[in-house]
Parts: sequence; C-alpha cells; structure tokens
Amino acid sequence: MAIVSISINEKMLGEIDRLQREMGFSGRSEIVRAGLRTLIAENKEAGELKGRLKSILLVVHSRGAERDVTEAKHHFEDVITTHIHSGLRNDKCLEIFVLDGNAERIKKFLKINRANRNVSYIRLITP
Repeated sequence: MAIVSISINEKMLGEIDRLQREMGFSGRSEIVRAGLRTLIAENKEAGELKGRLKSILLVVHSRGAERDVTEAKHHFEDVITTHIHSGLRNDKCLEIFVLDGNAERIKKFLKINRANRNVSYIRLITP
C-alpha cells in the first residue's frame, strides 16, 4: 500500500481522533481512506448524471467565502431556480440551491464549489 503524507490543522486532527474513538476506526489512516472512498463515490455518481436534472445543492462555507460563492452563483443563474442563504453559528453560512437544468452545467457548478477551500460541506441531492 502506498504511503501519502498530508498536512492537517490541529482542529481537523482532533476531529479525526474523535471519529476514531466514536466510530471504532482502527486508526487515522482508516478514517482518511473512508473519507476518500465517500468522495470518490460521490464524484462518480455526479459524473454519471446526464440530460435535464432537478436537484438540490447544499453548501456550508465560512463567511469569508461568501464573495466566491456569490460570484459562482451569478455564472449559473440559468440552472438555479431558488437560492436560500442562512447565517449559521461559528462564522459559517448555509446556502441551499434548488437546481433545474442541464446536468453538465449543474456538475460544473458543483465542481467550482467543491474546489473552494472555504467550503466545509457540500452535498448534491438528486432524485
């Protein structure tokens, strides 16, 4: 098995250790592998979407990312039918996008938001 080194801040490392205790993982590497498997599966699922699509995109980000999220939103108004913004605690924001349109455009919107390092949670929900 290949060894990959990554840099993780103390807060995330604490979360990994908490997950290890609570969920019974054998070690930190097992948690990272499980997270990667989930990301790979979600990406594969999104990659298989075709045609016209109705979906919901949930995005949680730091307040500092609000400008980037808003800028991306303006480039995808052709597929965004509804947008709800809500402030959360700890300087976070929740964005809910109801999407209806070409799957390729929706996937591109998802990709741009996934690439934003200030996004802490993202989930595309499709029927």
